[in-house]
Amino acid sequence: MSVFDGLKFRKVSSPIHNLDPRIKFIYVIAIFISAILFHQILPLAILLLIQLPFVFLARVQKQWIRSLRGAAFLATFIFIINILTKFFYNNWTLTALDIETAIGMTMRFIVLVESFSVFFLTTSPDYLGLALEQSRMPYEFSFAFTTAVRFVPVLAEEAQTIMDAQKARGLELEKGNILKRIRNYIPILIPLIVSAIRRSLELAEAMESRAWGAAKKRTNLYLLKLHKGDCILISVTALILLVTIYVRLFLFSSIPLMNELISRLI
Repeated sequence: MSVFDGLKFRKVSSPIHNLDPRIKFIYVIAIFISAILFHQILPLAILLLIQLPFVFLARVQKQWIRSLRGAAFLATFIFIINILTKFFYNNWTLTALDIETAIGMTMRFIVLVESFSVFFLTTSPDYLGLALEQSRMPYEFSFAFTTAVRFVPVLAEEAQTIMDAQKARGLELEKGNILKRIRNYIPILIPLIVSAIRRSLELAEAMESRAWGAAKKRTNLYLLKLHKGDCILISVTALILLVTIYVRLFLFSSIPLMNELISRLI
């Protein structure tokens, strides 16, 4: 459940936390587009390293590493699926290019998880909902989205608590074949689903008692405004996107592969 720690906001006083959520989301989308445009290891490694200053400035290194560690299973699954696909598609042969492509696809996933993890770790759900409202999104949509962001880490923690309780009662989750392990998770899923339904009913009653949706035009105590740091980030985002598009259009064929670089060094 550690992958969901990357969706839980950490209240820290840092330059990244003080940035406008809209600008941070534009930055994440730019990284997303840049990662989609490439499958080579070298540009994806550069995109991976670009995120590190944001992580250290935000002071969320432990939570960020924990979320990447939680995503390791999916990253491994993507790598294995790409390797097997190339292996069967190429008549039971596997080349260095196929392995590098599989590593590139895995790194693309890690870059996406990394960027979105930094965004959610440094963005308060309250300000995220406010950013959606000021972007003229319907309030119902922004409320549903921010509520989901709030409850995903809560449900993940509750699932971990249920797992610990069931293990204390003698439930063995790691033993047996894959089908037996899936069946072992049934005593965890049922109470988790019941708890989620109970939470949704409590939330609905709380919303109804506060006359949610009675006012057509809502007002907010705070308004988001762009500051100097936001202008710097939007400039960096535009630079990254422009360089990425230029490299993709004009220098894509000249990007060296890792096996070529290794052969040159040797």
